[in-house]
Amino acid sequence: MARSEGRAALIPYLPAGYPDSETFVAAVTAAGAAGADIIEVGIPFSDPLADGPVIQRATHAALQQGTGVRRTLDLIAEAKLAVPVVVMTYLNPVLAYGVDRFLADARGVGVAGVLLTDLPAGADAALEDQVAAGPLAFVRLIAPTTPPERVALAARGASGFLYLISRLGVTGARDLVPLDLPEYVQRVRAATDLPVAVGFGIATGAQARDTARLADGVVVGSALVDALGREGVAGVTRLVRELADGVRGKAA
Repeated sequence: MARSEGRAALIPYLPAGYPDSETFVAAVTAAGAAGADIIEVGIPFSDPLADGPVIQRATHAALQQGTGVRRTLDLIAEAKLAVPVVVMTYLNPVLAYGVDRFLADARGVGVAGVLLTDLPAGADAALEDQVAAGPLAFVRLIAPTTPPERVALAARGASGFLYLISRLGVTGARDLVPLDLPEYVQRVRAATDLPVAVGFGIATGAQARDTARLADGVVVGSALVDALGREGVAGVTRLVRELADGVRGKAA
């Protein structure tokens, strides 16, 4: 849909099972109805080093309710979303579950792609090949400090899209889009034909609009999780609509 309309895709992120299973299903359903093009679902993990305080609190709350890999997949199946789902997780839960079993079960409930946060390109060639050969798109993370040769390495093993971290540090809303983002996106585009999505720090429709002018996708996590925690499903609907207007160039 986004590509056919000549615009960037909106990719909201929500951790599975937060604040509870029923509300999570309602929230991802609302996000899809409010204008999301892809939904990124996080599998709760006990040591989410890449995440800031908002997502850490949410994932810990979900873990306390017993939300793990299997429960996450069951909730995705229950939601029956009309847009593609990408699962974002850390490596340990997948290894504990079984890599091939995870890939097959995720595909079985309609998941389209997977992003393994702590599996950088070249870290474990056999495991990376195993994931790349599976039925899910293998989305790779690219950091601002990633040198060109490593960008090319990550791109060669990726499919679906590349997820560019817009700034160093952990997840969390920020006030401004980084000034060097255009140069950064251009550097990555030079190494791949894959779509390029940008995340970390995007919180408003205006920021989504500015990022969408540079990238093929806009990922929003912490601001959305915060809205869900404070306002419930209505907050998710409100913010996703604002962000959807942003990627469509309608934000103020």
